Amino acid sequence: MIDLLTLPNGVRLVSERVDSVRSAAVGIWVGAGSRCERAGEEGSAHFIEHMLFKGTKQSSAAELAWRMDAIGGQINAFTTRDTTCFYARVLDTHLDLASDILTEMFFDSLFREEDVMSERGVVLEEIDMYRDTPEDLVVEQLIRKAFPGPLGRPVLGRPATLLKMTGEELRAFKAREYSPDRIVISLCGSFSDWQLMRLAERFGGLSAPRPRAYKNGQYRAAVAVKKKSTEQNHFCLSWPGPSDKAEERFAWQVLSNILGGGMSSRLFQTVREKYGLCYSIGSFVTPFSDTGMFAIDTAVNRESERRALELIRREVERFRQEGITAQELDLTREQIKSNLVLALESTSARMNRMGSSILLRGRCDPIDEVIERYDAVSAEDVLSLARERLDPEDMGFSAVGRIAAADEYLSLLK
Repeated sequence: MIDLLTLPNGVRLVSERVDSVRSAAVGIWVGAGSRCERAGEEGSAHFIEHMLFKGTKQSSAAELAWRMDAIGGQINAFTTRDTTCFYARVLDTHLDLASDILTEMFFDSLFREEDVMSERGVVLEEIDMYRDTPEDLVVEQLIRKAFPGPLGRPVLGRPATLLKMTGEELRAFKAREYSPDRIVISLCGSFSDWQLMRLAERFGGLSAPRPRAYKNGQYRAAVAVKKKSTEQNHFCLSWPGPSDKAEERFAWQVLSNILGGGMSSRLFQTVREKYGLCYSIGSFVTPFSDTGMFAIDTAVNRESERRALELIRREVERFRQEGITAQELDLTREQIKSNLVLALESTSARMNRMGSSILLRGRCDPIDEVIERYDAVSAEDVLSLARERLDPEDMGFSAVGRIAAADEYLSLLK
């Protein structure tokens, strides 16, 4: 059973005891991602994620790493446009130490200028790594154009702002944005009530001013192209998608699975299996707290791209006109439900599900209720969604590689 405790200061603790395991996963979820950054702060949320591993009042960066490795634990963090998460997974016998390390990093990190200087180089290398990865770049540049404003800015930031960033500025950003009402502690696995209360006591004393609300994002059909020396040309097509809170998110996932979600999907079976035009093709839903995007991506060589894009356009339009079959609906429901249930065997996956759900939606639906929501999706729901949202006029387009002019591709797709 999932329990939720809200402390007087607004910090929420969500927990689920799993008696059949000997591990525990704990995460500190913060509703402050890159979209909270103001002009000139681009990259701050992600940089803070790095800096929490660089040393505290009690421990150096090497000592933090040594303490975690000594207990065979896993510790890491990630930043998105909406959230930042610091998490650990350990044997239940080491949960106290893992929780101490996480809270020490969260509350007592130093942000020393010499550490900022050295870690800045790591972040800049990370940016270069993504720029050298066309399958990431083609999606990232489309999000940047499709969601103008803070939401569309790159999570990693820009070198121009990162090079000027100081430890004092990062501390100020954290103090401003990490308010108690934006923090969720998620704990799953084998733990005691006392261990949960230790976390409650540590976070119960946190106080901070309420940060300003960020501006809502809104999708627009955008075009982004970048010439790059690659063996394949990478393409991404987008349409307006659901937010994390949208009731239609269940129908969207069914639509995505059938159109491009796996080896049995229409796009995979047509573009790859029947015509052999690509190695990889798929679709995905990218939800944010207030808006979202649905996309199709693939990579093909210059000689095959025209035919591949024509086939994608044809399959999307056929989807809008004819909808889905009862067999496709039954198959994708089983795929989705199997993935949901199999993920429950991992304490980390459970912890992530609880933390993100409470943070973004304010509740964590029992898995049986989630399955019921997918079972309630009808073929008519999916057809209506496709006709309304997969309009060619709302299609965004992104390309990376040895590409032609954007208008040449748009004439094929629209």
